Amino acid sequence: MANGARYNGYQYETSPRKIQPEYDLPQEEKQKKHTSTKTKNKKKTKLKVRLRPKAKVVLYILLGFAVLFAISYQNSLITESFNEKETLKKNLATIEKENEQLKVNIENSLNLTNIEQLAKERLGMQKLDNSQKVYVNLDKKDYVQSATEEVIIEEDKTLWDRIIEILTQSIH
Repeated sequence: MANGARYNGYQYETSPRKIQPEYDLPQEEKQKKHTSTKTKNKKKTKLKVRLRPKAKVVLYILLGFAVLFAISYQNSLITESFNEKETLKKNLATIEKENEQLKVNIENSLNLTNIEQLAKERLGMQKLDNSQKVYVNLDKKDYVQSATEEVIIEEDKTLWDRIIEILTQSIH
């Protein structure tokens, strides 16, 4: 019974008895050779059957490693791009800080008192005295002339407006 469970439900001595044929020895040898090839084929199929599940297991393991490798590679790429983003943020922060400092420096240099002081110190400039000022007298007459011609400004008209205008002028 226990052996029968191993061979897919086959139980010994449930098949009808085989009748012994009355063959000559050479025929028995052929039959033995034939059965020996069957047993060899069975051994080969048993080996194949045994190798197939092992190959499947190895294949599944390799597939699992490939998936884990792909996930690991993807995570490394994500980490690398995150680090690059963080360095770019740091660079941006330093550039913005420098920009603000330069703006403050420009505002300080545009102060009128600073400009006057730099002009006196570096260029040797002085404020004007009354002796250096020259006054110009102009007539109180208005030198602007009004336009004598009438200016007509034409607006851009569409094609249909032009056709309607031509037709209305030809009627009058």
